[in-house]
Amino acid sequence: MSQGVDVQELSVHFDDRLILDRLSLRVDPGQFITLIGPSGSGKSTLFGVLTGTVAPTAGQVTVAGEPIVGRQVDRMRRPFAYMPQQDALMPWRRLLDNLTLGLEMQGVRRRAARDRVRPLLAPFGLAGFERAYPWELSGGMRQRAALLRTIVQQRAVLLLDEPFGALDALTRLEMQQWLERVWDDHRWTVLLITHDIREAVLLSDQVFVLSARPARVIGSVAIDLPRPRSLDMLADPQFVALESRLLSLLRDGPPTAEPANRSR
Repeated sequence: MSQGVDVQELSVHFDDRLILDRLSLRVDPGQFITLIGPSGSGKSTLFGVLTGTVAPTAGQVTVAGEPIVGRQVDRMRRPFAYMPQQDALMPWRRLLDNLTLGLEMQGVRRRAARDRVRPLLAPFGLAGFERAYPWELSGGMRQRAALLRTIVQQRAVLLLDEPFGALDALTRLEMQQWLERVWDDHRWTVLLITHDIREAVLLSDQVFVLSARPARVIGSVAIDLPRPRSLDMLADPQFVALESRLLSLLRDGPPTAEPANRSR
């Protein structure tokens, strides 16, 4: 079941370095939200706080109104399902056994885990490959498998950390379209990290722009394009204008107030 996430004044220090600086943002239930920002700004550090691998210095995160920072919440019981940049499929496990791995780690019996996975194989374009090893799959299939393994855990929020960054340009476009379609069917709550502005516009309801480290939110842009979206939109003037606005925020930061006119 989708739930909202509220990040409030979150700060993180590593030794004497400030990584996140009072970062605040909100993700409503069923929203697709994207974070963009310079490399090394701290986007993945935010995911570390959410998944429990990084301890914040200050601030709070609530999910469905319940705080998760400062509480001893077992990482396996947190409401986030995390998909890293690499697919992380185990090369010695067949596809079906890779897909059930997260559920098995939560204590679900293998037979029950397989029963939960099988109905999703066809929608994810993986039917007929249950017994294949990862090295027998294309890059796009491996990424679809990694996402299936993530969503089948039935957590409240999906965290996607540059899931298509390692793919070639054509496969990446195909995967973006595929993700847009399956998300539109299921309306998961999603928080995505990407460096691809076009990807952010194509997939998102709203895009938050982060500053260079220490990261803080310097702007957000609502993506009010109609759904379902397609690659035909890439040349639409409204799409191009949204790309330009995000690029301007990344490059120049938020607009500053005009100075008052001075009398000569």
